[in-house]
Amino acid sequence: MALFRVERTSALPVGECWRRVTRWRRHADTVPFTRIIVRTRPPDARGTVFVARTALGPFGFDDPMEVVDWRPPTEAGSAPEPDPGPAARARTGGAAEGWCRLVKRGRVVTGWAEITVRTRAGGSQVVWREDMRVRFLPRTCDPLLVVACRLVFGRALDSLLSTGTSAERER
Repeated sequence: MALFRVERTSALPVGECWRRVTRWRRHADTVPFTRIIVRTRPPDARGTVFVARTALGPFGFDDPMEVVDWRPPTEAGSAPEPDPGPAARARTGGAAEGWCRLVKRGRVVTGWAEITVRTRAGGSQVVWREDMRVRFLPRTCDPLLVVACRLVFGRALDSLLSTGTSAERER
């Protein structure tokens, strides 16, 4: 599998960064030839299912994903979520951090992705870790896949976290 990591910092608060990187449909605006269909009702949480369809003309594939863990950051004054247990607390590192894990369940692309958003001085840090396997692609191609994924996902995070108000970003 091709394991890669992309990190970005932002002046945005952790809650806004979380909102932007977990608006699954918005990812289609940043990944060429891709559209995203969320198959479950909002709000997003554990159990959310969505499909990224990447196609050029009649050639394409579906990348179905499921959110299997979901720990959004808590904001001051908001109701706390039920305690998920020590393992999840260890992963999130506290209330000012959000973490989710996606599992890719496709015929072509398999693996997992983890998104962490944490408070940093002057804003937030976003870390996207992913372990991806493309069926029918030999493992000798993994280093090239890692480079391509870092470019695509780095560009996606740059776009999702770019400045502008929430209302402007939703247009």
